[in-house]
Amino acid sequence: MHFDEEAERVVDELRGRIYTALRDGDLDSESVLELACLLEEWEVSTPATQELLERPAARLTPGDVIRLGESLLRDTGFEPTFALEPRMWDELEQALQVVERDVRASGINGTLRLITQDQDNHGHAWVEFQGGYWSNHGSSIPPIAGSDVQRALACVADATQEVIVEAIWKVWPVCATHDRGLRVELIKGSAVWRCTGDGTHTVAPVGELS
Repeated sequence: MHFDEEAERVVDELRGRIYTALRDGDLDSESVLELACLLEEWEVSTPATQELLERPAARLTPGDVIRLGESLLRDTGFEPTFALEPRMWDELEQALQVVERDVRASGINGTLRLITQDQDNHGHAWVEFQGGYWSNHGSSIPPIAGSDVQRALACVADATQEVIVEAIWKVWPVCATHDRGLRVELIKGSAVWRCTGDGTHTVAPVGELS
């Protein structure tokens, strides 16, 4: 979706309101109908917006409102922010503590922390590494990564790896068997370090490098 700044603000506010109400179990039809009308007005038409505009509001059951509210969020690519879900930030911070064990196991010193460049905590997170004269930020981490423990570990490990490599100017971490770099992958739902040498060798779960 591409709206002007004011329209985007209104849409985001409505989607946040719907998400919070869905989470808390008190969604009513008013916000859902308002969002559907705005989307259709701005020529963003989905099966959910069409159904909401075609059916009388009085005939919408609570189940209909929930289903259509979820559809509007899904169809418009909504993802919750740290402001809406502070627990996601907490999950990423806990993941960074786990990943830091791997950094220290490699003898790398310096401060690791999770930061956001958005004062309202609506944007993405970054891993910052400060060691010696270095102060680098890795790739960004979307808030939704904090919705699952293992996904959080994988995303934070990947971002940490990037910022460490940029700082020390060499591969990190390294497989002791093959002397090749490792990459983080989700294998059967678990975040692990895999050797890039043979493509099949799992070295250790994230946080358990020796």
